Amino acid sequence: MAFCHSDVASSGIVVRCDDLIAVLFPHFKAVLVERVFTECGVVHIVARTLDGSVSCPDCALPSSHVHSCYERRLADTPVGDQPVLIELTVRRLYCDNDQGRRTFVEQVTGLTFRYGRRTPASRRLLAVIAIALAGRAGARLAAALQTRVSRATLLRAIMAMPDPLWAVPKVLGVDDFATRRGHHYGTVLIDCETRQPLDLLPGRDASTLASWLREHPGAEIICRDRAGSYADGARTGAPNAVQVADRFHLWQNLGTAAEATVRLHSNCLKTAVTSPDSPASEGDSTDATKAMSPIEARIRERHATIHALLAQGHGIREIARELHMGGNTVCRNARAAAPEQLLSGRHQPRPSQLDPYKAHLDKRWAEGHTNAVQLHTELQALGYRGSYQIISDYLRPRRRRRIRVVPPAPPGIRRVTGWTMRHPERLSDEEREQFAAILAHCPELKALHTHVRGFAEILQTRSGQHLKDWITVTRTADLPRLHAFATGLEKDWDAVVQGLSTRWNSGPVEGRVNHIKMIKRQMFGRAKLPLLRKRVLLTAAQGGHRDQAGVALDRTAS
Repeated sequence: MAFCHSDVASSGIVVRCDDLIAVLFPHFKAVLVERVFTECGVVHIVARTLDGSVSCPDCALPSSHVHSCYERRLADTPVGDQPVLIELTVRRLYCDNDQGRRTFVEQVTGLTFRYGRRTPASRRLLAVIAIALAGRAGARLAAALQTRVSRATLLRAIMAMPDPLWAVPKVLGVDDFATRRGHHYGTVLIDCETRQPLDLLPGRDASTLASWLREHPGAEIICRDRAGSYADGARTGAPNAVQVADRFHLWQNLGTAAEATVRLHSNCLKTAVTSPDSPASEGDSTDATKAMSPIEARIRERHATIHALLAQGHGIREIARELHMGGNTVCRNARAAAPEQLLSGRHQPRPSQLDPYKAHLDKRWAEGHTNAVQLHTELQALGYRGSYQIISDYLRPRRRRRIRVVPPAPPGIRRVTGWTMRHPERLSDEEREQFAAILAHCPELKALHTHVRGFAEILQTRSGQHLKDWITVTRTADLPRLHAFATGLEKDWDAVVQGLSTRWNSGPVEGRVNHIKMIKRQMFGRAKLPLLRKRVLLTAAQGGHRDQAGVALDRTAS
């Protein structure tokens, strides 16, 4: 390799150009760079291989007999925010072994491989992008990194990579995930000790899991949920393995039974809510006083005060000085026999077409008929010829004084179920009062809460020795949904006891399911299981200590 032979001095340090290039471009150490130039924003590097003998890839015999030369164009990683294109002249040599191939092309370690149009460094970069972002998003990021590539190329790169290597785990985690929620599901298998995903299987039936276990024997512990298909598959495929039922799924199944029980006694939720007696809807003086506006209350209070002073024998001027009011204001209040004359703004209200019918309106309002349209129709039948607006204006003050008390709605079934499943100390004071009122009105829900708290103590102590006693006590209560839950525990007794007494659980598997959901949504749910499987396995391997994507690409290229 020979770019230049000058020295660069900076801060007293002398650095040879060859040394600098060897650090920046280590894959050019086996070639001779003849020219470097920029054209149309692309850095072109013209190079050729060095003379010498090359070993045949089949028989490993060295050969220096040149057959011909030709040029290869390789895309490399960008330099200085510019794409790089290598124009490399390579030799085709004769093989001296008569039984091997006649000719072969020399390969440069770290720069070329058979049929490759990109350098290994560029392939590793694209592999990392493809695994992290897949097709379209990966192509956009690669374009921002000055590497033009199509989404199909990235997807082909993912599918061409071999699966990461793994050994049969001691503790195997099994769970299902949705490829299309409610329609299609798959099965994810992970190593619970290293949390590495091992495989993604189509379907979630027992035969699929059993076949995989027979093909990969050696698992000693299998962590699973409460699904009967996984229990049968583990029992068939690995009969000597110990099955562990996850504690979270036990609590989840209990919550389902508790919700069904609350639903059966939903009438207790309505009777437990005590609604205060609604006040009368008519506009009595007490309600009217509570509902009147501040201005109306002030006018009525001032009118009452002035008339009280007048009754005591005080004069207009004396009252004006005492109350700090104007004389005209005191005179106006003194002339008004009732505060309504001050509120209407007139001492004598103007006659109205509604006056002969006001008694009828007051009577109908007191009876509870408050629909102005209906009242207008009734008055028209009695001879009223006025408009609807006059009736509406007359009734408006009464509507403002009405006090409507809406009874509180009873808590929902899921809310009461949540109160039942949560620790009592985590309930607010208001929730605790409502829950206590519900339990006081429904003995069945009170018994349910007692049994739920007992099962919670068993889960906290992680001891299955009291589980049999809990099931026996539960059988005595009139709670059929809880009886069905207890029957399910007895059918899966060994796995339930293992889940309560050992440290193994399905937590790592649930975390991997969330990771699968993220990758699936990142591809807008359009990726089928083979691509989803590759991305899940390779993404997890990419996060390890080694660059598993690059290692897999190297294995593919070789």
